[in-house]
Amino acid sequence: MAEKSNVQAVHDTLLEEFRRDERVMILGEDVGRRGGVFRVTDGFIEEFGEDRVLDTPLAESAIVGVAIGLALAGFRPIAEMQFADFSTPAFDQIVQEAARIRYRSNGRWGVPMVIRMPWGGGVRGALYHSQSLEALYGHVPGLKVVAPSTPGDITGMLRSAIRDEDPVIFLEHKATYRAVRGEVPDGDYTIPLGPADVKREGGDLTVYAYGLMLHHCLAAAGAVEAEGISAAVVDVRSIRPLDAETILREARRTGKCLIVYEDNRMFGAGAEIAALIAEEAFDDLDAPVMRIGGPESPAMPFNKAQEDWFMPSPETIAAKIRQLAAY
Repeated sequence: MAEKSNVQAVHDTLLEEFRRDERVMILGEDVGRRGGVFRVTDGFIEEFGEDRVLDTPLAESAIVGVAIGLALAGFRPIAEMQFADFSTPAFDQIVQEAARIRYRSNGRWGVPMVIRMPWGGGVRGALYHSQSLEALYGHVPGLKVVAPSTPGDITGMLRSAIRDEDPVIFLEHKATYRAVRGEVPDGDYTIPLGPADVKREGGDLTVYAYGLMLHHCLAAAGAVEAEGISAAVVDVRSIRPLDAETILREARRTGKCLIVYEDNRMFGAGAEIAALIAEEAFDDLDAPVMRIGGPESPAMPFNKAQEDWFMPSPETIAAKIRQLAAY
């Protein structure tokens, strides 16, 4: 058991997978000689060479297109989007090609590739370095979309993603890279892509979150505990596939549900969770399903005051928990 930061967990897991399987390779902007903008692949090009660590032009569509071809040729490519925001030029390749090749080939061809995307706000990244795009990709059958937010989960789920036979969008919240630390079990363990995880037990209500918001929700649940409110916190961690069984079990157990996500509230991934609970567990609810999400703003502001206004905080989450508990 070792303690690591989230970014160290990404680095170490990639390094282990590179050493384990010579088919694994990575391509993206500055992933080679610079070691990536977050230094995730620092030292990789020196150990594995330019044939497996490819610096690319600023051309996300080409990065993903080449990765698709490599996957079809028998490799295990990892396409790094320097920021999730930059993935939109590759949307056609991701959605029209990677997600649909298994369907188009009647199951004969898979596309075993990972697209890593640092995502989310809270880092003063403004318009083009703060977006949450999980709902866009979560809408697409044929993709798997995961957002682990602890070092242990990142390690187990990244191994699973690299070894998966289909394309995986692997979201890494930038604000947690160095701020979050945790224990990573020893050994070559994996965590399946799909199951949610109850990170905190509670009996009065259930809070669902992923990414940075998971940590904010855990802080909020701890704050209201002194007031006699017992809040369970579920780490959704997989957007597609979505763990309906765990989500519904926890909803029925407490009867009160709050869903927290930093993406724009309307049509966000949390709306799908809310719809699932409303459709399948309505008779077990003691209050309306509540949500906290980002405002109807086209982009994350740069200045700190407005960024704080956009982002849900432990304080705003705690206030909503109190409101729901009193319902």
